[in-house]
Amino acid sequence: MVEHRFADFSGLVMYRKNYKEKDMLVKILTDRFGKKMFYLRGANRPKFRLSAAILPFTRAEYGGDVRSDGLSFLNNVKSASQFQTISNDLFLNAYATYIFSLVDVGFPDSEPLGSWYQKIEQAMVLIDEGFDAAMITHIIEVQMLQIFGVQPQLQVCTVCGRSDLPFDFSESYGGLLCQQHWHLDHNRFHASQRALYYLRLFSVIDLFKIQSVNVKSATQMELKTMIDRIYQDTVGLSLKSKQFIDKMYQFDSQLPPLKKMSSEIDNTPKDD
Repeated sequence: MVEHRFADFSGLVMYRKNYKEKDMLVKILTDRFGKKMFYLRGANRPKFRLSAAILPFTRAEYGGDVRSDGLSFLNNVKSASQFQTISNDLFLNAYATYIFSLVDVGFPDSEPLGSWYQKIEQAMVLIDEGFDAAMITHIIEVQMLQIFGVQPQLQVCTVCGRSDLPFDFSESYGGLLCQQHWHLDHNRFHASQRALYYLRLFSVIDLFKIQSVNVKSATQMELKTMIDRIYQDTVGLSLKSKQFIDKMYQFDSQLPPLKKMSSEIDNTPKDD
């Protein structure tokens, strides 16, 4: 039996699509009920009263009939605001869409996300405020590995537990190898210490405490390559939103200038 309740909740519009001639389906990430699909009758009609509240990249306080299974229904909106910078920028739009795609795949519908709702909301806030979208996205990617059942050891050597020697990443050993054990995996990443520093940092950083870190473009590219490889080899996702980002890197030489991103740690190691 389908349960339903009339409830107020906070939400982030993940995406929407036309349904029939004048109706619309809107998927909203909610703070209380997880991801829910809402049916809005007449949403494609002119002057639809909830139009502003169902635009992509909108956050709002909603009220509606939330059902345990199938489609839910929106009744009212108390407040709504759109992430304007994201909405007006193709590149930022792509990163935000990819983050929502990861959430859509990683969490079952109708399952509360707990603290992940606030984390995703904060990621959108940071991107909208001008923090480097690629770096914010990498933080989400690294921290979501556990959601996909992959938890690489990124703090100490997987063999001996040491943390005071140079590291490299080994897929075979499920995480870091210190320099004393590099010989155990000839297929290790051969990554720079700077890129590994950020990979480790991103696994534990609090998005709500970001203050100042400069990430060079070369390190950004290496990080992207590392994280892409981990996702490809251990998670196995192939998302259209991610493919679009990859095409941006491949074909657009005029990417937006890198911005400064911050965190509570600002000392990065130098590579030998």
